[in-house]
Parts: sequence; structure tokens; C-alpha cells
Amino acid sequence: MVHKPQNISIKNKKAFFDYEILETFYAGIQLAGTEIKSIRGGKAGLVDSYCSFWDNQLYVKNMHIAEYDFGTCNNHIAKRDRKLLLNRKELDKLQKKTKEGGITIVPLKLFINDRGLAKLEISLAKGKKTYDKRETLKLKDDAREMDRARKQ
Repeated sequence: MVHKPQNISIKNKKAFFDYEILETFYAGIQLAGTEIKSIRGGKAGLVDSYCSFWDNQLYVKNMHIAEYDFGTCNNHIAKRDRKLLLNRKELDKLQKKTKEGGITIVPLKLFINDRGLAKLEISLAKGKKTYDKRETLKLKDDAREMDRARKQ
């Protein structure tokens, strides 16, 4: 079965602003049939989503995947919890790090890989303080000003 490469990439821009990214992982997602069709249509959002453990399994919560337009009574629930597929070694590592405190797991990017499967880039992240956020904005503004000066 040959899949056409798709350029679906949904990013969680708020996560990069609110958190300091420590380490990233790539996870598969357990989806229903209408969910993957909505993702391929680009109708998903990662704002305010997070990951948590339940029964030694990792789930993504609050990830919005819009209902499929052509779905029937078998359509999915838009904000249901979805199981993430990682190997046991990675799950143990993530669970150990989050129990230490001050570290959370946030989804960064939802994309379709070259085999046509939906993948989620997740990250161990540490929350930024307000002054760190201001520093990030200042660095972005400075870089933008330097680019403008260079172009002129």
C-alpha cells in the first residue's frame, strides 16, 4: 500500500512559549477511523493539551480532533483521551522523570509520517517563569530587528 506524502504538521506554539523543552520523543497514537481522516484534513489542535499516565499507559488529554464531516453515527468524540504508543523503556523513563516533580509531558507537534501514520512529538518540559517568558520575547524581537537591518 503506497501513501502519498502529506505535509500535515500541527504545532503547539504555546508549549514552546510556556515551557522549557528538555527532551523529545516520538509516539504513535491510537486513533479511530474518522479521527485519522480529520487529521489528514488538518482539523486538529494541540492548544491546552497535555499527557498523563493512567494504569502505566501514557494518554494525551484535551487534544482536539474535529469530528469528520462525512462521519455517520460512528463519528468520534472531539476531545477524548487518546492512548500514546511508546515502548516500555521509554514509558518507564517518562514516568520516572514526571514523578520527580516540576516536569511535565507536553505534545509539541502532530504530523503524518512518510508511511501515512499519525505521530505525536512529545517532550519532557519544565514550566517557565514569567521573567523567562519576557526574556524569550525579547530575544525574538532582537532577532527580528537584526533580520530587518540585514535585509535593508
